[in-house]
Amino acid sequence: MPILEYHLTEGRHTDEQIAELVLASSHLYAEVLQCPIERVRVAVHLHRPQHVAIGGRLVSEGGAAAPWFHFLVLEGRPVEAGQQLLAGFTDLLVRTLGVERQQVRGGCRSIPPEHWAIGGTPASVLRATEIRARAEAGVRA
Repeated sequence: MPILEYHLTEGRHTDEQIAELVLASSHLYAEVLQCPIERVRVAVHLHRPQHVAIGGRLVSEGGAAAPWFHFLVLEGRPVEAGQQLLAGFTDLLVRTLGVERQQVRGGCRSIPPEHWAIGGTPASVLRATEIRARAEAGVRA
């Protein structure tokens, strides 16, 4: 379920910077949640400067570069993991894009596993199946 979306202003950053951000974020997400990186999804949405206002001022007319992001975690994850990701994704934006830390905003959305599907199957069902399989493997070992 690890899905992260960044919102950036078009034309402010190079494709190379954005690629570095997306890849580093993918690895951080997998590391913090201790999940296979194959499950991680990271996307960047680019917004035209004339379509973004920061502090009541259009970015196209001199408004600040102020990226924001939001990511999903399944309910039941430790609060500390979400907080570590909030700080880590902010650090990556500052380091890779050179934006001011105080301009960055981010949020973590916790989703009940019965309201999230993977391949059409609720995560609650998949999670129960995985837990059962691990328990059975441990019993047989």
